Amino acid sequence: MNLDPRLVACAGAVRRKVREGGLGPAPVLLALVVTWVVFQCLNENFLSPRNLSVLSVDIVGTGMVAVGIVFVLLIGEIDLSVGSLAGLAGALFAALNVNLGMTEWLAVVIAVICGTAIGAIHGFLFARFRVPAFVVTLAGLLAWSGLMLYLLGPDSSIHFSEDGLVATLTSRYFSAPVLTYGLATLCTAAYLLVSLRDHGRRAAAGMPCRPVAEIWVRTALLAAIAFTAVSVLGRFEGLPLALLIFLGVIVASDLLLRRTPYGRQVLALGGGVEAARRAGVDVTRVRISVFMVSGTLAAVGGLFVASRFTSASPVSGSGMLLINAVAAAVIGGTSLFGGRGSTWSALLGVLIIQSIASGMALLGVETAVQFMITGGVLITAVIFDSLARSAPESRGRA
Repeated sequence: MNLDPRLVACAGAVRRKVREGGLGPAPVLLALVVTWVVFQCLNENFLSPRNLSVLSVDIVGTGMVAVGIVFVLLIGEIDLSVGSLAGLAGALFAALNVNLGMTEWLAVVIAVICGTAIGAIHGFLFARFRVPAFVVTLAGLLAWSGLMLYLLGPDSSIHFSEDGLVATLTSRYFSAPVLTYGLATLCTAAYLLVSLRDHGRRAAAGMPCRPVAEIWVRTALLAAIAFTAVSVLGRFEGLPLALLIFLGVIVASDLLLRRTPYGRQVLALGGGVEAARRAGVDVTRVRISVFMVSGTLAAVGGLFVASRFTSASPVSGSGMLLINAVAAAVIGGTSLFGGRGSTWSALLGVLIIQSIASGMALLGVETAVQFMITGGVLITAVIFDSLARSAPESRGRA
């Protein structure tokens, strides 16, 4: 049977992109859609406005930590301390605010600065003394967990005000249509204007650029997602403040990585230390900085986790937070081998993980099954990552 040459060429291009990992976020998005469809078929409440609203807030704490993990993974390293550091930030805030009577905003600032300082310590020990990041952050996991338990005291938990600043992070919603739909319109318009401006600059310089038609298609998809999300969430309590902050952090960190010299240095370091050093990258400074970013966002994520429970407890710094954060970054598409990924990986990955958890809870399935499914998704993502990395190497040897 003779096949259309165009179909054969198209199939070959798809296979090549699969081998080289060039499909971008498409496989992750497809996995997310399949997850949602399956759970919706099994329980009609899965895609209800209430469940999606809860889901959109539940992803923020872990997602913040995962964004920080992305920075570390991009240079080919790992940070095992983020879970305990998140718990420490929540415990430090609660101890300062409740036990010592410090104002909430100052306690928040100190907790976040503490996370940054701890990240700097980890990065310094790794970059200056060449102690493996695995060992440094594993020691941090143990040490900061112990400090967290010490701050929490004999009761192992500290409850803070349900009407305060930190509690408001996950309890505040915006329901005014003018505001919510206005934000969706503003974000869509900003994306279109930035994309068209980049297209004009790259075309004028004779550089490769996306076709204008593709930019309009992407804009239409973004508008559909944004307005659908606003419409669905508006049927419950409105647009969560936590989700807006999370998306703002993702956009800001994505711009930092893609459009600044610092971001290019991080990606270059992930591609090869010696090559980055010869290109003029200050390897020590970049290594320390990514651990500072990871520590800062771990502390912020810990505050959001504590806000969800309106208390600081060992749960906020449990090992599951670390596992889910790393899994979210990897499942979302960030390479464990460095040099490939984006902060949007954190959003996509944490959506899949939390969707599985939410769907299992609605179905009354045991937590053990949830762990097995999440583990299966994670190992699948790692296999694809390994294949994408090995394909160019095998061609180079050939």
